Amino acid sequence: MQLSSPIPHKRARIEIIPLIDVMFFLLASFMMVSLSQTHMKGIRVNLPAAMALPPTEVKDYVSIKVLEGNAITFDDQIVPEDQVLPRLYQLHQANPNIKVSISGDMMAMHGDVISVLDKVRSVGITKVGYQIRAAAAPGAPAGQPPGPPPPPAKP
Repeated sequence: MQLSSPIPHKRARIEIIPLIDVMFFLLASFMMVSLSQTHMKGIRVNLPAAMALPPTEVKDYVSIKVLEGNAITFDDQIVPEDQVLPRLYQLHQANPNIKVSISGDMMAMHGDVISVLDKVRSVGITKVGYQIRAAAAPGAPAGQPPGPPPPPAKP
């Protein structure tokens, strides 16, 4: 006759998560030890110095911004008003297919932006883009898009 034990019989099982932790620790330890034992030895060599050539690439894009008080910037560099037309002419001579992006500051006068546009067109530049932002709704914080339009009135 066979009697069963009052103590429940549990099967042995291998926990894999602590095993993975130990393996990562061993891997990191071996990597650190192997890196600390490597001594970089080399021969000193006098290499020639690189000669920096002047950039020959043609500029294909310029950003013009009209600020408050008719201050004009070309790629974030302020340009006096009497130098705008010569600068545009120079850019057009260097690259006839140059692209121009015109933007106006929030407090810039509309006429100042249009005068810059006229100068761009008079030089012969035809690829002109405009950077525009939607006006904020009254009472809304600046930089937020305006809210949805009001619902139509019911008859």
